[in-house]
Formats: sequence, C-alpha cells, structure tokens
Amino acid sequence: MASVTSLASTLQQQLADALTAALPDAGTADPLLRRSDRADFQANGVLALAKKLKGNPRELASQVTAALPAGGPVKDIEVSGPGFLNITLTDRAITETLAARASDGEGRLGVPSAADPGTTVIDYAQPNVAKEMHVGHLRSAVIGDAMVRILEFTGENVVRRHHIGDWGTQFGMLIQYLTEHPHELDRRDGADDGEAAMSSLNRLYKASRVLFDSDEEFKARSRDRVVALQAGDPQTLAMWQRFVDESKIYFYSVFDKLDMDIHDPDVVGESGYNDMLEETCRILEETGVAVRSEGALCVFFDDVKGPDGNKVPLIVKKTNGGYGYAATDLSAIRDRVRNLKADSLVYVVDARQSLHFKMVFETARRAGWLGEGVKAHQLAFGTVLGKDGKPFKTREGETVRLVDLLDEAIDRATAVVREKAAKVGLTEEEIVENGRYVGIGAVKYADLSTSAVRDYKFDLDQMVSLNGDTSVYLQYAYARIRSILRKAGDARPVAHPELELAPAERALGLHLDQFGEVLAEVAAGYEPHKLAAYLYQLASLYTTFYDQCHVLSEDNPAEVVENRLFLCDLTARTLHQGMALLGIRTPERL
Repeated sequence: MASVTSLASTLQQQLADALTAALPDAGTADPLLRRSDRADFQANGVLALAKKLKGNPRELASQVTAALPAGGPVKDIEVSGPGFLNITLTDRAITETLAARASDGEGRLGVPSAADPGTTVIDYAQPNVAKEMHVGHLRSAVIGDAMVRILEFTGENVVRRHHIGDWGTQFGMLIQYLTEHPHELDRRDGADDGEAAMSSLNRLYKASRVLFDSDEEFKARSRDRVVALQAGDPQTLAMWQRFVDESKIYFYSVFDKLDMDIHDPDVVGESGYNDMLEETCRILEETGVAVRSEGALCVFFDDVKGPDGNKVPLIVKKTNGGYGYAATDLSAIRDRVRNLKADSLVYVVDARQSLHFKMVFETARRAGWLGEGVKAHQLAFGTVLGKDGKPFKTREGETVRLVDLLDEAIDRATAVVREKAAKVGLTEEEIVENGRYVGIGAVKYADLSTSAVRDYKFDLDQMVSLNGDTSVYLQYAYARIRSILRKAGDARPVAHPELELAPAERALGLHLDQFGEVLAEVAAGYEPHKLAAYLYQLASLYTTFYDQCHVLSEDNPAEVVENRLFLCDLTARTLHQGMALLGIRTPERL
C-alpha cells in the first residue's frame, strides 16, 4: 500500500501552485498553512508575498483562489482581513482520505516510510554494573525506548547502544573482595531473579567498601587489582565478568518490568572501547586537536571558562596516565561512525552533562569524526522531582530505587483497574495484567508528555487519574472504543464519503489525518512529547464526538452507523499505534 498524502499536504501544494500561477515572478512561495478555529485551515503566506511585491494582498488572495483547481478537496475559501485565506474542505475529501488510511494493508495507517533512511545510533538506558538502578535512570530508558520505536517506524535504521558503567577503579575493590570471599556472589536458595542478584551485589559492595575504608593493606591489594584488570590479567577479567553478568540479570529484570526489550549485543559498556583509547589519544595529539597541559592531554575551547576566567579543558588522558570519560566517549563516536556507519548519533543523557557532551562533540568535529555527513545530538532531559518540587528522595534522604517506584505505580494502577473490573467482567488474571500495563504506562506517559529538557513532578495520584492528561485516560478511551465495536453486532465500520459530517466528526477526522505529519515532526526533532500531546488531543476529540454523535443509535440510518463505527475504528487503531510508539500498551478491556 502506498503512503497516503495528508489533506494539509495536498492543500499546501495546491496553494503553492496557485500562488506561482498568480505571480510567476515570485519564485517558490510558501502559503504558511495552519489549522484554524475559523475554518479548517488558514493560509497566511499571501500577506508576506504581497508586501514583498508591493501588491494588494486582498487582490492577490482573490487571484490565488481563482487559480485553485476545480474538483479538489476545497469546499470554500473566504478572503479575510488583509489577505488571509480561511479554507474549508469538503466532507467527501476528509472521509475519502481517512478511508485510504484505514485500508492500508501494512497497518501503517498510510504513514510513509523514509525513502532514503539513514542510520541512527541511540545511546540510552545506561545503568552501572554492581549498582542499583534508581529514579535517575528512569528518563533515559523511557525517552530512549520511545525514540527507538518512533524512528524505526518512520523507516530509519536504528542501532541501540546501552553504554553501561562497567569499568573503573571501584572494580579493583570489588574483585579483590570477591577473590578473598569467593562465595559472596553465590545464589542463595537457588534464586535466579534480578532482586536476588542485586541483593548479593549490594551486600558485597557495602562489605568491600567498609574494608577498603578501614584496612590499608586491603586498599593496597585493591589498587594492585585495578592494575591487573587494566593489564588484562585473565583471572581478574573472569572475576570482573561475574560482576557484569550478575548485574545484567538485575538490569534485564528492571527493563522487563518497564516493558522494554534489551538485548545482549546492544549492551556495549565503557569496557567495549578499551582497545581504542590509546589510538584515540594519539590521533588527537598528532592532529593538534589535543595538547599536553600540566602532564595531561587536554582539549581547550574559547567559550568554556571557569569562574577565574581561565579556560576549562576537556581532559582526555589524566596526568597519571589514566583515561577520562572523554576518551571513552570519543572512542565510542569513532566506533559508531566508522564501524556502525552511523550518520546520526543521539545521546539520551541528563541535561547536567550538557557541557561535557558539547565539548566531546566539538572535539570529535575538530578531529573530523563528526561533520557534514554525521551529526550528534544530546537529547537532554531534566530531573524527576517529588510532589514538593525538590529532587525525588526517600524520607531518609536516599535516592529512590527504581524498582520500588515501578512496583508502587503497578499497585496503585491495579487498585484503579479493580474498582471498575466488575462492570466489564475482568478476571483476576486480567486485573493483574492490566494493572501492570496501566501502572507502567502511567509512569512512561508522565515522563513522555513533558518536554524532555524540563523537570517533572512524580505524582502517582495524578498519574493514575482517569481524568486529565494521563495515560489511563487514553487507555480507557481505547478500551471504550473496542467495547463499542464489540457491541456493534452486524453493523461494520464502513466509510461513506457521500455523507455530510457533523462538526465533531470533522474535527476528529482532520486530527486523525495529521498522525503521519506529527510523527515526522517528532522524529526530526527527537520530541516524543509532541506525540503524547497529539494522542491526548485525539482522545479528547473522540470524547466530544462520542458525546455529540450517537454511534449505535437505532434512530440513525445504517450508513451513518457504519460511518461512525469507521471513525471509531480508525481512532482506536491510531491510539493503539501511537501509544505503542511511546512504549505503552492499550488493553482491549478496562
């Protein structure tokens, strides 16, 4: 099935052609088309063009109107004010376009796939080995997962990368302790779940830290162990691998709770670039991008200065010969561009690391690894706040464990689902499953409906509310439509372009037609909140339609029932697809 051109795109092209016909000397003209509350669309481009050509805008508007092709989607054009065009489309054009979307055999609702896709590497969900995931890990995972889904849907080749923290001096302490207490990571009671894995790692981490801080001889042995690890000593590496493997069992259990797929080949931690670090530093020094300063290898920038006015460098190699994060991040860029053939690199990373990534990207640009054909973008995100507007902490002032947060969301959501369960006849199994989908959906949607760079308040009462801009509101809208379609009996969803549309039907239809354009904008700007806003508006417009246009009324002629069922069905499919792209499930019954 070929992609379906939206009514806005068709109209945009016809107006541009009409402007060119009316004013051949004007060159390419943009009609500046947008949705309007006075008509279906308003075109404002005539005004700018008339000013440029020193003509009368109302006269030019009339010429443009006369040059539009007969028999197109336009029903009526009114010239308003100083040359605005208020445009109303025919009901037939709306229904026929939606019918084309509904009959897309590939299930894409007529949304085009990129004709010339590139390759994007998305770096997201970056937990640390041997450390518990906390609320600070939530946004990178949720935003990154949504962008992966959206970009893949638009046809982009997407490579996932989970840059886990699996290297560094703390492993000397952990490995040395495990060497001296070899059974500390053994399974208790044969348990094989994530919580058990994290419990063992936590216990070992705390015990080794106490020993490291109190026993100078153990501290010395731990430092020797770091040297052995960096030198690639096989026994030390085998011990290190145990920490990585145990941590992965835990990570995957958390990601599974978040309803996210993470696969082993996508996990390439800091250690994955160890073999490249020396070469990266050599290239930067030989090309003059990095220089020696007080024994360290540094890159300087004119616009990055400290409080004293001196330039603050990006340190690639420390004075003691150790490598900084920058060496790893720059090596990762080299690998992703050279070996993965990426032309876009997206980093879903906390906004507080913006200066670091600005310096890393500029260094890579100077070295020639980024440039015309390859761009890098930090999809920066803000902080998760508590209800009080302060960074989210426990009562004891500790960072909140991510798994506790998700469990609480699921518990709250399950209670909400249970309240209504009897009315729709849900089984206990369905209550539990839907409670999970509603709870995790609530957490994801609260995150994704906020512009990534802004902080947001984590308020579970609001998140699982049936009213307002929440995932639950959208899930219930979907479930309600599925219920109507089940109740329809013999009546089937069928488009009837010959019918006149009520105002609520028109508003819903025009919004449904914008799905592909919204996705293109979301993909281009890495802005999933715009998809969340589109879906909330879709559910709101559907609620108005449902209130004003009785779907299964016996007073309606059969074709009106069928056409309204058709609008219901296409709304459900669009909600289902849009929510899936945000990583949120839509239960059939709620």
